[in-house]
Amino acid sequence: MKPKSKKSLELYDIMVRRGYPEEFCDLITRNLNTDFTANRMIGYLSHYKKLPMEEIVDEMLAILSDRNMIMQKKEMESTNQAWNEFLMHGFEEE
Repeated sequence: MKPKSKKSLELYDIMVRRGYPEEFCDLITRNLNTDFTANRMIGYLSHYKKLPMEEIVDEMLAILSDRNMIMQKKEMESTNQAWNEFLMHGFEEE
């Protein structure tokens, strides 16, 4: 697993200050270990003072699902671009 990003460490601190158990905060930030995903959770938490842990887990799963869909879309776009190149140029002999 990737090391935690700067925003992920910030998310950890926010959650600990709000009274969540350290083990829970660690688990959340191990999964939201990029600036993009951690920033999304920070934005979500900014709307509430204290949420049940189940709601935080649910939001974490939604963020990860969104991230996976974005990654799949980028991969499909790349594959489509390669396919279009092939259709335009075929097999090029070197």
